[in-house]
Amino acid sequence: MALFTLENISVAYNKQNILQDFNLEIEEGKFVSLLGPSGCGKTTTLRLIAGFLESNNGKFLYKGKDYTKVPVNKRNFGFVFQNYALFPHLTIFDNVAFGLRLRKASKSEIEKRVASVLEIVNLRGFEKRYPKELSGGQRQRVAIARALVIEPDLLLFDEPLSNLDANLRENMRIEIRRIQQELGITTVYVSHDQEECFAISDQVAIMNKGIIEQLSDPATIYNYPKTKFVADFIGFKNFIEFENRTIHENEIELSKSGFTFIVQKNQANTESDRKIGAIRPDNLVIRPFQELVNPGGNELPGKVKIRTFLGRSYQYIIETPIGDFTVNQEMLVPYQVGDEIILEFPANKMVLVK
Repeated sequence: MALFTLENISVAYNKQNILQDFNLEIEEGKFVSLLGPSGCGKTTTLRLIAGFLESNNGKFLYKGKDYTKVPVNKRNFGFVFQNYALFPHLTIFDNVAFGLRLRKASKSEIEKRVASVLEIVNLRGFEKRYPKELSGGQRQRVAIARALVIEPDLLLFDEPLSNLDANLRENMRIEIRRIQQELGITTVYVSHDQEECFAISDQVAIMNKGIIEQLSDPATIYNYPKTKFVADFIGFKNFIEFENRTIHENEIELSKSGFTFIVQKNQANTESDRKIGAIRPDNLVIRPFQELVNPGGNELPGKVKIRTFLGRSYQYIIETPIGDFTVNQEMLVPYQVGDEIILEFPANKMVLVK
């Protein structure tokens, strides 16, 4: 059963729809990330859940109760902001204790709960310091502690790691996941960083223009994207719009401009409305032109149009009779611009999307 549900939610700014008939269900104890490009509506969704925004239409149900009009101060939700939002003139202890004092908790209870939550975020001994005396990662842990100390029913993160450098981001995302699993708290996390969301989430919602294009576990989204938008967003940079499609016992045969392709059946490829082939640059294979392994199937003649060096591999733009394709390939002796090649599309690496 869902802990909370957004039903047919609509939100508009200046008569421009941000969310339109938006629906989302999240189960208790799950870590769910909202992922998508800028302007897709993920932060709007989070602020709506927190109570900072009201919807124009629809309902927000929490534990079966209508929370649509419940004000933010009546929702026991913890919110971690992108910019920490710490009070610079207050000590770490007082920053963390702020929400408890607003709730008029006793002095002994405040001391007990602040000590407990600082232990959870590994900041015991920092009580008397001020935010300016801490690193970015430490300040973010203070922000998390402040959200946790009120013992929230729901924990909300709005791009909490975007101000940190790469190494700190990686360490902090591990910390966030550890804390969430240790406490078992239902969490909604907003980010534009695919790797970050996939690393720490039970489920990821890929958003585009105010709708969820796919909601599933990270492995399913990574291997079996539903739509062309999702596939492109998670790294499938090569697409073929096929003209014909025939389903056989163990495979699907497709064609484009006289060229034949075979893809393996899987949980995604058999859906009848999926007729666009997608494949990652890392999964395409370049071979010398004279090396024909599978004449007439899953191979295209091509020519190297552009070559760039990526460090561990080279990236090529390959010109073929049905369009250009991007390929990443590791090799000691790279192909040269103008080289004629064979481009191979492994049958087990191509997925079909809407």
